[in-house]
Amino acid sequence: MNAPTPANKPLSFAIVGCGLIGRKRAVALAKVPGVRLRFACDLDPARAAAVSGLAAACEPAADFETVVAHAEVDAVIVATLNASLAPIALAAIRAGKHVLIEKPGALGPGELRSLEGPAAAHGVRVRIGYNHRYHPGLAKAREIVDSGVLGPLMFLRGRYGHGGRKGYDREWRADPKLSGGGELIDQGVHLIDLASWFLGDFPTVEGHAATFFWDMKVDDNAFLCLRTAGGQTAWLQVSCTEWKNLFSLEIYGRDGKLAVDGLGGSYGTERLTYYKMLPQMGPPETQTWEFAAGDDSWAAETLAFVEDVRLGRTPSPGLREGVKTLEIVEAIYKKSGYPIP
Repeated sequence: MNAPTPANKPLSFAIVGCGLIGRKRAVALAKVPGVRLRFACDLDPARAAAVSGLAAACEPAADFETVVAHAEVDAVIVATLNASLAPIALAAIRAGKHVLIEKPGALGPGELRSLEGPAAAHGVRVRIGYNHRYHPGLAKAREIVDSGVLGPLMFLRGRYGHGGRKGYDREWRADPKLSGGGELIDQGVHLIDLASWFLGDFPTVEGHAATFFWDMKVDDNAFLCLRTAGGQTAWLQVSCTEWKNLFSLEIYGRDGKLAVDGLGGSYGTERLTYYKMLPQMGPPETQTWEFAAGDDSWAAETLAFVEDVRLGRTPSPGLREGVKTLEIVEAIYKKSGYPIP
């Protein structure tokens, strides 16, 4: 079993999957002290070379099995298509490597659950890449909730969507064998993860997914009503027919409300607004924070993963949280008649 890694020992990483997200992960890794990128692996040599060029002494590679088994690699970031996430992560776990798996972690909960036993047997840390927890507005919202000023939480409402692009329904995300589903398993898992982060587990799962616009066998919209054992409710909608990109998460307590809007870039400036209920009720006292400096959530999440490894800490979100999120996705797909991988 792997012991905590000494703080003075540099951690060597490999990235498997050098597309858009793999490149973001490499850039984030460069911002974290005490780590280095040793290998950039992709079936496309040009993409592997492009990402390896972002770090000194990083080698491009095409064979992930050789990379994850390499003696100089301590941890692996898996950022491939959904269908390859769990198999590559399993190979890395069996080689005794710590793993950060890009969301959703697998095609479904069973596939992700199959990593739990090997991870425990090899004593490695496995984190699921839900970077939205590390967006500044959402991190600040968590800080405020934890302070208790909202009082007991009652419910939250989340909306997340984009408008696709020409040919979107012919990309890999439209193929359930590669993606595991459509908008719900793409952006929807971020909302489910955030809702669970604030409210807890959801034993009651209701809702449906639908394909309204795109010519594909997966969903382009999903509508969820999730309830905790205590009745707290998360009301969520995700859409890839949201013609103006949108992110909105509202958290309601008995004594106030938080609203996070925007994620930067095409989603608009990230803002957090705190509405404090006054004793006389009526219009609330309002405070707003703007986060215009850009998205540093990838680096913050990578730092948390490095701390997981160094401290021997159980990652959160880890396999447990990832499985529960995918169980909700699978339940909605079954209710809606979509194929289950």
